[in-house]
Amino acid sequence: TTSSKPRYALAADFAELLRQLHNQPSNGGELIRDWQETHLSRSALSRVTILRQGKARSDTSDRIKVTFPNEETRLMNPGPSTIISKAVIEEFATRYLKEPAVVFISESGDKVVARDEDLIAALNLKIDSGKNLPDIILADISKDSPRLVFIEVVATDGPISESRKQALEMVGLTAGFSATNIFYVTAFADRASTVFRKLAGEISWGTFVWFTSEPDCVLVYRDARSADQTDCLSYP
Repeated sequence: TTSSKPRYALAADFAELLRQLHNQPSNGGELIRDWQETHLSRSALSRVTILRQGKARSDTSDRIKVTFPNEETRLMNPGPSTIISKAVIEEFATRYLKEPAVVFISESGDKVVARDEDLIAALNLKIDSGKNLPDIILADISKDSPRLVFIEVVATDGPISESRKQALEMVGLTAGFSATNIFYVTAFADRASTVFRKLAGEISWGTFVWFTSEPDCVLVYRDARSADQTDCLSYP
């Protein structure tokens, strides 16, 4: 593995695509789409589409509308973090919680986008926006399995580290939740991103990682103490 000799080569069909792109730059979009449809799986194509849509939205100057589980909407400033937050609220919450509700959501600059005062009071949460809060707090208000989910949205930095997890756990425990009903999620755009690769080693055990580009999948950081808890975020 330390040899300095060449070990990699382009597949012939991909090399041919590059040759065609060089010779027919005006047809580049069509050539790439044809190659993708022939060589990529359905899940890979879906991932490409989601990432492309997210990039287009994050570059716009228009504010981005986020639809909450109760069908209320909020406008957030454009940017990579907002694209991830939108996916968490609209995709993650409905996939992994029985009766999802948004307790709290903020954006860059510690601006509070929304906080549900009635739900905060009902859950007995002590929320101080100036102290150690995550970007998003979700709750599963199902009577048979109430849950509290702390989510950090990471476009550049700030995953749920061990110290961050301990601080958030104290918020949940103080509110009366058991440790097994408190969940911690770090949300990234894509698992192939340099941001995730850079921060993977900082993420705490006993937490989850979710990627907007693969909404049906969750990465589990499991340790012996959290084995039972980290098996029950999603529902069959």
